[in-house]
Amino acid sequence: MAVLRVDPVDKKGVTMALEFLHVKEEDAVRVNHERLHDFITRLFASFALPENEAKMVADVLVYADLKGIDSHGVSNAIQMIYVPRLREGLINPQPKPSIVHETATTALVDGDGGMGMVPGHFAMNLAIQKAKEYGTAFVTVRNSRHFGAAGYYACMALPHDMIGWSMTNTGPIVLPTFGRQPMLGTNPIAVVAPTKEEPPFIMDFATSTVAFQKIAIAGIVGAPIPTGWAADQEGRPTTDPKVARESRALLPLGGTRESGSHKGYSLAVLVDVLCGVLSGAGYSAALDGQAGHFFGAMRIDAFRPADEFKAMMDEMIRALRNSEKAVGEERIYVAGEPDFETEQERRAHGIPLHKDVVAFLRRTAEEQKVAFTLTDPE
Repeated sequence: MAVLRVDPVDKKGVTMALEFLHVKEEDAVRVNHERLHDFITRLFASFALPENEAKMVADVLVYADLKGIDSHGVSNAIQMIYVPRLREGLINPQPKPSIVHETATTALVDGDGGMGMVPGHFAMNLAIQKAKEYGTAFVTVRNSRHFGAAGYYACMALPHDMIGWSMTNTGPIVLPTFGRQPMLGTNPIAVVAPTKEEPPFIMDFATSTVAFQKIAIAGIVGAPIPTGWAADQEGRPTTDPKVARESRALLPLGGTRESGSHKGYSLAVLVDVLCGVLSGAGYSAALDGQAGHFFGAMRIDAFRPADEFKAMMDEMIRALRNSEKAVGEERIYVAGEPDFETEQERRAHGIPLHKDVVAFLRRTAEEQKVAFTLTDPE
């Protein structure tokens, strides 16, 4: 069974994940990220993806695994999403994204039913090019599929001294506040801003309290889930992962109305507005297997000199980090820091894949007649 997060070398809580979600090091196979990228590229090319587009897929998946976002990396996404859907013909392996409508600063893109990484790259690059000329730009996408970690696309803006935006809607698995019928997707939002010396600010989170896969893992290890993660079939919060798996009803960010779930609910609806209604892909409860995306790029020097902005970003991050800690706490994090430190550790020591994931990849490679090169020959 795939896992979501892995303890890095820093035992002070770099990942800040719950203990039961950590894979034990003895169950992990450490894989070099470049070797993993090469293998994943060749594996997806065997499913008829053009090599450059197979590389795009590998870029996004390995990005997630390096950052410790294992729910959107090789560990889960290939086995649970991409390989099954490619084999079932639910994903077009050779899409041709096209611009349906555009102005100087906006565009609507049709993803042609392809792997979401392909129209995702196309649309975010389009937003960046338009922003270079006009300062800001926003692009929506319809007729796409799952595109991996939202933060990857927002990060594409960083080398251009731009603020990047990325969102996607998904099929319904989240309840509206006071509801009992899933009407919303996990609908993640990512916003990224460059810095001068500090790690970039990378905000990337679902608008549900938690990803569904974490509940599945809790059920496997027999651990109760925290209140506010999921609800039973009557819409009441539950701590029983079995009940949560059967109901498939996550709660919006905040968990309960008393804890601010109406805010997560509204954010999820906002993602549906920008990704689904604006593009025509459809809102979460009306999706027919496709997904809608939304991308944005804002050129910083359209507002103020980029160096001044980045210097102030550094100043703000340091002020937050150096502010007074709560009793018993040793550190304050800024969005993107835990992922940055996890990436440093994984580049140095390899990406930890669960041994069962490695076995699945080995079987899939044999079925696709692709050389298995993740581990050294025994």
